[in-house]
Amino acid sequence: MDSFKLSIFVTIACMVGAFFWSGVEAVFLVLILGFLEVSLSFDNAVVNASVLKRMPPIWQQRFLTWGMLIAVFGMRLVFPVAIVGFAADISFFDVTQMALHDPLQYAKHLEDSHTLIAAFGGTFLLLVAFSFLLDDDRDIYWLGQFEEKLQSLGKVDAVSTTITLAALLLTYHFVTPEHQHDVLMGGIWGIFLYGLVSSLDRFFQTDEETEVLIDAAKKSGVMAFMYLELLDASFSFDGVIGAFAITRDIVVIMLGLGIGAMFVRSLTVLLVNKGTLDEYVFLEHGAHYAIGALATIMLISTFQHIPEIFTGLIGAAFIGLSLYSSILDKRKEEKA
Repeated sequence: MDSFKLSIFVTIACMVGAFFWSGVEAVFLVLILGFLEVSLSFDNAVVNASVLKRMPPIWQQRFLTWGMLIAVFGMRLVFPVAIVGFAADISFFDVTQMALHDPLQYAKHLEDSHTLIAAFGGTFLLLVAFSFLLDDDRDIYWLGQFEEKLQSLGKVDAVSTTITLAALLLTYHFVTPEHQHDVLMGGIWGIFLYGLVSSLDRFFQTDEETEVLIDAAKKSGVMAFMYLELLDASFSFDGVIGAFAITRDIVVIMLGLGIGAMFVRSLTVLLVNKGTLDEYVFLEHGAHYAIGALATIMLISTFQHIPEIFTGLIGAAFIGLSLYSSILDKRKEEKA
């Protein structure tokens, strides 16, 4: 319960803020959006936990505090405004005024930016999935021989980037001509930022001297923090766009998704503290398959609409099956 104290406090604060902003109806909408964000982001929490458990304790705490501010105000309010401004060539101030006073027009511009956002999130998340599924050092397999053969691809140099670029070029082929530039820009940025963060993280882990290692651990914490925030951004954009199906009020959307983001972070910390990923060994596998599916869906959504409920169910199915398999495996070990 301690892991969720801050989340409960944030929820109460957001509910109070929603009430003073737009009354009882806003409070109800905020709670719905928060619930949806949590239910659709469990795979995000599992992957976050796999990164967070390797971070220094101080950066784990900063992920829950600083990261929360970035998640709510940055990824779910400021960044979507910046994306709309970039895509529509409108000043940040004008887009902010539009979001507050003309949410229908803002929602339209945000929807028009979907191709750019989906291409960025799709390529970034695809590389996240490959970083685990094609990891040559992994020795635990959920899907047996299929997973072993899939993992063997990781021995090929730059295979993850090659497959992701192939997926991006395939997506470019299917989208309409007016969206092809957005697909390339979003996809290239997703690949570039993933490569930048992961490369710097490995660079900081190469020294062997003790004092240098301590300093490297701190810097590695910075890079892991940046990686988690980019991961959160890839997940959050789709949620922001989908939230407009429930309400057009940007403040209500920010408060609702903020509650969800906070609970996802608390759940991440709980998974780390309880050692859940070590206890349920296939849970991390399921999360990465779910992220791979989400990445594929995001790329397909640039030219074919896919209902959000389908995306959520796919993720829930992978998580549920991997959890069930983990429980069965744990029982077999106990009997042995």
